[in-house]
Amino acid sequence: MSVPVPRRTVLRGAVLLGAAAAGVGALTQIGSGPGARAAATRVDQPTIANCATWGARPPSSPVSVVTSRPNKIIVHHTAFPNTTDYSLAQAYRNSRDIQNLHMDGNGWLDSGQHFTNSRGGYLTEGRHGSLYALLHGQTMVQGAHCVGQNSQAIGIENDGIYVDVQPPQALWNSLVTFCAFTCQQYGIAPTEIYGHKDFNNTQCPGLLHDRLPELRRTVAARLGG
Repeated sequence: MSVPVPRRTVLRGAVLLGAAAAGVGALTQIGSGPGARAAATRVDQPTIANCATWGARPPSSPVSVVTSRPNKIIVHHTAFPNTTDYSLAQAYRNSRDIQNLHMDGNGWLDSGQHFTNSRGGYLTEGRHGSLYALLHGQTMVQGAHCVGQNSQAIGIENDGIYVDVQPPQALWNSLVTFCAFTCQQYGIAPTEIYGHKDFNNTQCPGLLHDRLPELRRTVAARLGG
């Protein structure tokens, strides 16, 4: 269904730090010996700048909200040139550039991806309402990042092109943290992290695709698996 995302709702998903809502998390031991028990702990919520923070344009029409949880994460690269500007300001500029391309070039109602990861490791919300949905963990915004998967997969764009080079460590670390938190919030198994080329005829996400087994293992370890 298509429903507008109220401004108050969007602003509630502003830049935040802290504990995430209850979900799949790591386990920590309480006490020792035969009577020791395991207690659930949480993956800390990363800082994610919402659309208002990076200066997004409003969607050209209401976003569609899917009233069920996503079942996978799909990793992308933007295929933009690999900037050496790793600043927060560049991350915000990149988010605006993507939105302009998707709205003005592709004719989409908003950014196609749910979230964006910069080369400096800064995370931003992509499509409006995606952060609010992630923080509450029960619904998702329908995206436009992968044909056939837009109503069931969270899309994360990683800035740059990685056909011949590896991403910066800051980007990789941020991707791991984002995936762990998203798996926790939505109850997604780390084995359900894929690349764009797993579903569509594309080179995306380049060498990041070769590292998906590593990404799944590292996310699983963050979740206590």
